[in-house]
Amino acid sequence: MRIIRNIGACCLLLLTFQSWGQHTKYTRIFHEYYDEKPIHFGFLFGFASSNYFMQADQNILGTIDSVRSPRNFGFQIGGLVNYAFDKHWELKSGINIALYEREIQFKSEANNPLWRESTWLEVPVLLKLRSLRRKNHRMYVMGGLKLGIEANVKKKSTALSANTVDLSLEYGFGLEQYFQFFKFTPEIRFSHGLMNLYVPPSVNGPYGRLNDIRSHTVTLVINFE
Repeated sequence: MRIIRNIGACCLLLLTFQSWGQHTKYTRIFHEYYDEKPIHFGFLFGFASSNYFMQADQNILGTIDSVRSPRNFGFQIGGLVNYAFDKHWELKSGINIALYEREIQFKSEANNPLWRESTWLEVPVLLKLRSLRRKNHRMYVMGGLKLGIEANVKKKSTALSANTVDLSLEYGFGLEQYFQFFKFTPEIRFSHGLMNLYVPPSVNGPYGRLNDIRSHTVTLVINFE
């Protein structure tokens, strides 16, 4: 009888451990000591939606509805470097090459819009505030400035005139996800130009009635570190 009781107790114990194991899922922690190194390098891809914010003298132009700047697709690629001050604060920078196509349309010349397709060299400097790491992921927010220098403009008769240097306020949020061989970081960035890019045209036309144009971009950035 004692043997039977012992066998029954062992079976009950095994069933208890099995039930507990089914409710406890093991998660492997990747790059557990990642934050002990202050500097990390990587690269990024970005998919952007870009246009202009504009201001005009409505007494001259008529109504603001007479002019619009539709959103157009843009693309970014570049390298990045992150410097961590501690487990929460990090400085993020790098050099990007971006391709943007921005357009201005007037109702008075609906079939003849002005546009600017160009390549930009961009240097963002962003400060990141990161949450505590939860196993293999954590969230963060960021903000800072981005310097842009226009390197090449596609020439066309309908190309609009604009300054070739821009400074933008940039902010956003993202997720850090750790994998076995790399860290995957998707993020959303919003960029608002701080400089007036307007250059008066050499000939009269609707574009000459504007007095202020500024860049605006929303970007999905995919970082790999």
